[in-house]
Amino acid sequence: MNEITIIVTISLIIFASPFLAKTFRLPTSVIEIALGTICGAFGLLAHVPLFELVAEFGFLYLMFLAGLEVDLKKIFTMDKSTLKRGIVYIAMLYLFSFSISKYFAFSDVFIAIFPLISVGLIAALRKNYGKGHQWLDLSIAIGSLGEVISIAVLTILSAALEFGIGSDFLKSILILTIFLAIILSIFKVLQVLFWWNPELKTTLMPKIDNEEQDIRLSMALLFIFIAIMLYLHLEVAFGAFIAGIIIATFFEHKRSLPHKLSSFGFGFLVPIFFIYTGSSFKISSLFIEGMVSSALIITAIMIVIRILAAQVFIGVIGFKERVLYALSHAMPLTLLVAIATIAYHAKVIGEFEYMAFILASIIEVIVSMVTIKTLIKLSGTRS
Repeated sequence: MNEITIIVTISLIIFASPFLAKTFRLPTSVIEIALGTICGAFGLLAHVPLFELVAEFGFLYLMFLAGLEVDLKKIFTMDKSTLKRGIVYIAMLYLFSFSISKYFAFSDVFIAIFPLISVGLIAALRKNYGKGHQWLDLSIAIGSLGEVISIAVLTILSAALEFGIGSDFLKSILILTIFLAIILSIFKVLQVLFWWNPELKTTLMPKIDNEEQDIRLSMALLFIFIAIMLYLHLEVAFGAFIAGIIIATFFEHKRSLPHKLSSFGFGFLVPIFFIYTGSSFKISSLFIEGMVSSALIITAIMIVIRILAAQVFIGVIGFKERVLYALSHAMPLTLLVAIATIAYHAKVIGEFEYMAFILASIIEVIVSMVTIKTLIKLSGTRS
């Protein structure tokens, strides 16, 4: 009966969220998280194994969709000056994070959390506002690089918390380094292979495809990379992200594929992850002294350091666009929840900090999404 209740509740939330999002003029993901929290408080969303499994895959599918937004060819051919500014921007985030964490004597986990970047919700922004926005194109390009670094940090932190700083940890880092080197080599080989044999792309993904071969290949790559990461004991989200990058980089001729995969993801799997995330937060935590203020402080720090770091793009985009760019990077919902969960299970942070991070991740999405929408609306033109 419990599982039936969960299935019915999830179905109703998925169906009702878009309508409520339009009514309250909020992102659908925020509504899904909020409804997940409310339904969880009423005992309608217990964390049974099936719910947890589907939510976990929803997270991995979101990371896969994030990878679909990354075309390595465009990153490698990006203007060198802009790329250098992007690297400086990311470095400044970690510098600000380190300084703030040490000054206020925060746990070292905060150093890894404050600079997190995830293009998962930036993909949602692209879905809402379309292409042609310079700040959004820049956000995805630099955000992709930032997410690779963030996931690498997530992988390293996960290994450090699981094995401690010792031989097993060093072994995990060595495996990650070798894996990245192999992946880069595979990218180079595929680039040459498809250059000399362009017809191979249409063989793997025909333009006229009655068997949905493009989706089959995409899903196969996703599961293969998940399996590889599980075998290597590395962060599984990294594998899903790389699978998406491969599809985006080498099968650009299938223009409809990202839309097909995105429609399925945002229409079914991804909402379940957001609902699960919301149900993980206990409403009673709001009444714990210092909970809301802690979440607001975390949110403020993550937004402010991005606005400050984004000033490296002076001369590339205007001030308003720099603020929009910073806000688009200030909602790393998936990675923030992932690192907070890992740290909590490893007992590096307590339940109070864990709940504060969950609440902050929700507040960040609301503040960033609403502010972005307001700034664009006030401008009266495309930014």
